[in-house]
Amino acid sequence: MLFGLFLSMYLITVLGNLLIILAVTSDPHLHTPMYLFLSILSCVGIGFISTTVPKMLVYIQSHSRTISYVGCLTQISVFLIFGSMEVLLLTLMAYDRFVAICHPLNYLLIMNPRLCVSLVLISFVASILESQLHVLMALQITTFTEVEIPNFFRDPSQVLDLACVHSFTDNIIKYFIGTLFGFFPTLGTLFSYYKITTSLLRIPTSGEKYKPFSTCGSHLSVVCLFFGTGIGVYIGSAVSHSPRNIAVPSAMYTVVTSLLNPFIYSLRNRDIKRALRRLFKAASW
Repeated sequence: MLFGLFLSMYLITVLGNLLIILAVTSDPHLHTPMYLFLSILSCVGIGFISTTVPKMLVYIQSHSRTISYVGCLTQISVFLIFGSMEVLLLTLMAYDRFVAICHPLNYLLIMNPRLCVSLVLISFVASILESQLHVLMALQITTFTEVEIPNFFRDPSQVLDLACVHSFTDNIIKYFIGTLFGFFPTLGTLFSYYKITTSLLRIPTSGEKYKPFSTCGSHLSVVCLFFGTGIGVYIGSAVSHSPRNIAVPSAMYTVVTSLLNPFIYSLRNRDIKRALRRLFKAASW
């Protein structure tokens, strides 16, 4: 029962995100910065869920929940790369919508292809560096041979909590990472949507507001879902040590967000729906 549920969710997530990628790449009208970020976000979504769910399916089938030390560090590293990349991409998409709505005449000049590619590459490199910092801190935990983590994957915060002694340097690194990948992206997204809202309120007719609200609504839904469940995971693990109370928000954070992303963008975005219809028509011919 549980195996079939998570397997179906995984396959739907991969298929949905692949359809988004195919729709964006096949339609020339979608070759814009916003949809470039969306297609990369779909790639990241596939990688993010593939970090945890396949291994969990093996656990369910084999009834074994053990993992090697190297496998644990590898999963932490890959999980953090995709997780951090998703945070930064959502922030870039918020900035893109801010430029498109608040500075429409200079949009193509500001969001030029060179800048967009540079921002994606910077986000990728920053995500790799952030994951390696966590791995280096985890490598200091050498006093345990067999430990149990109350979760279906190796959550980095829970692994780091296994250390008996937290040095001043470790705490500084944690706060630095939390500020760089938590506080600043959240602040940037909130500022972008504050400026977007004030600009849209100046538009006199409701019809002209619909399309900006439509594109922003999809992105804002994903942002709230991702950040909301992420905050829920870490608050839940800090407040309660019950495996059930930790596993449920973790499943929402790692599985459900990636599953719902394609549905949110395809159902609430006219351009994506139009591109998907063309894709299905071309496939049927």
